[in-house]
Amino acid sequence: MAEFLFKEMLRRRGLEDCFLIESRATSTEEIGNPPHYGTVKKLAQFGIVPAGKYAEQLKRSDYDKYDLIIGMDDANIRNILRITGDDKYGKVRKMMAFAGSGRSVADPWYTGDFETTYSDINEGLNGLLEFLGI
Repeated sequence: MAEFLFKEMLRRRGLEDCFLIESRATSTEEIGNPPHYGTVKKLAQFGIVPAGKYAEQLKRSDYDKYDLIIGMDDANIRNILRITGDDKYGKVRKMMAFAGSGRSVADPWYTGDFETTYSDINEGLNGLLEFLGI
């Protein structure tokens, strides 16, 4: 959800070609699967279609490829660091930290609450835009 929502936010600002945004899994459970139908349904409410997206796992080399690697919760952060190694450049951040909070993004896989997840991600991404000066 975050990948496509952020891409849309950047598109509306005419900045979609200025960033490389890709989501990655931190576990192997969903590798190869398309986005959850609840995510697709929620994004469709805003005219966003996550077509062609299939889960891929984060790789160690992604640490060098991206300026920021954002996890949704503490387990994501632990898994990111396990995969990438140490965070010597301070690239690994928790999404809600951009909104001034230490809390996690609600995981709809467990809660079934895609509205709260969307709200959390939207809040975090707006904070990220501010962090980036956009």
